[in-house]
Parts: sequence; C-alpha cells; structure tokens
Amino acid sequence: MDKKLKIAVCDDNEDILKQTTEQIKKWSEQSGIPIQIFSFSNGDELLKADFSNKLDIIFLDIIMPLLSGMETARELRITDTAVKIIFLTSSPEFALESYDVKAEGYLLKPVSYEKIKKTLDDCCTELIKEAENIVIRTDFGYMKIYYHDIEFIEAMNKKVAVHLSDGKIYETNEPLYYFEAALPLEKGFFKCHRSYLVYMPNVHLFNTSEITFKSGKTVPIARGYSKEFKEAYFDLMFSAT
Repeated sequence: MDKKLKIAVCDDNEDILKQTTEQIKKWSEQSGIPIQIFSFSNGDELLKADFSNKLDIIFLDIIMPLLSGMETARELRITDTAVKIIFLTSSPEFALESYDVKAEGYLLKPVSYEKIKKTLDDCCTELIKEAENIVIRTDFGYMKIYYHDIEFIEAMNKKVAVHLSDGKIYETNEPLYYFEAALPLEKGFFKCHRSYLVYMPNVHLFNTSEITFKSGKTVPIARGYSKEFKEAYFDLMFSAT
C-alpha cells in the first residue's frame, strides 16, 4: 500500500483501548504497512473524526455508555459506506446485529494479537483486491465510487459533479484539479475540456468536437484536444487487448 492506513480504536475501557492500539502498532511494524492511528473513548468523538479524516478501518466497542457501538456504527453508515468496521465486545449476543451495518468482523474480548493481525491482514487483502475507486466527500458524507461506474466528472460553478453510468450524479466541493491529480491518464481518465474529465473505457463514440457515453450523455471536446484525445483513447483501448 502506498498510503497510510487510517485506523481508529473506540472503547470506553482505557486498558482495552491502550492494548488494542499497541497491537495495531505492532502489526504495522511487522507488516511494513504505514498507519495513522486514532483513539477514542466514545462514539461521538469517533463520528466527528471520521467525517473530517475519512478513516479506513475502525475497531469499535459495542457496549459503551450514552451512544453504544451499534448506534455509532449505524450513524457511521449514513455518512460513510466505505469504512471497514470491526466490533469488539465481551458478549456474542450482538453478532447478528453486526451484519446490519456491514461489519467486517466481530472479535470477542480479550482480543489476542493473532486475531488482530488476521483481521488487519484480511482487511488489507480486501482493500488491495477491490476494484479501483475514489472516495469523495458529499453533503451527505463520504461515498466510494468505482472507476468503472464513472462516465465523466464536470466542474459546475463551486461544485463538481460525478456522473455515473447508471444515471446517478453525486456532487462534491472538491475542485476539479483534485480529481485530475487523483485520476490520471494511466487510470483511463482524460481532461477533454477545462470543465470535463472523462473516463475513456465508458466512451461509446466520439468525433472531433464531442464525446458520447454508453448512457447517451455527451460532453464537448475543447478545440485543440481532439487529436490528443483520439491518441490517448486508442492507446488505452489497444493496451487493454
């Protein structure tokens, strides 16, 4: 992995919080995978941190005062469909409920290092195997979008709209240059106009002035970009065969 994994531990028991955090640090040192670790004693702090930091993995105690772990997980899933949640608990009675929030795992306390290691190894394997995607921040929270679902990305005043092949459109405050940096030509993306970044594998047809996608939507090609786009498109198509 070429980025730091953001991993959080949330538990109201100070000893468990410290122990789990140390086990995760040990895993990072042994695996060589860099991490940024966050520790919280309640669900409210965790929710605020995920919204501002976009966590990758969360170890979450189920039985906590005020906002329980299960309630915290339900709140998380409203604003973040991508984060991997692993529950920590001393009781197996919530195992069935954990499926409702698409939890990755359910570990009974006291949790051994071997179990923490296996869970983190499994999460990393899934993250590597998963189809390429980008996580964007919308008004409703973080959303994972797969490259193969994107037709084009459009700059609109102060917002940027991500247009998907199923007709859905998601808006974000991230500027277009953020997407240009995150989604380069090598990944199949091409900036055909100052306001448009297109995903070439989903192009249906094009001419010197316009690109048409499989959905029927069209975007313009800026003057002077036609030849460059044609070359990039055929380079990508031939390299994929």
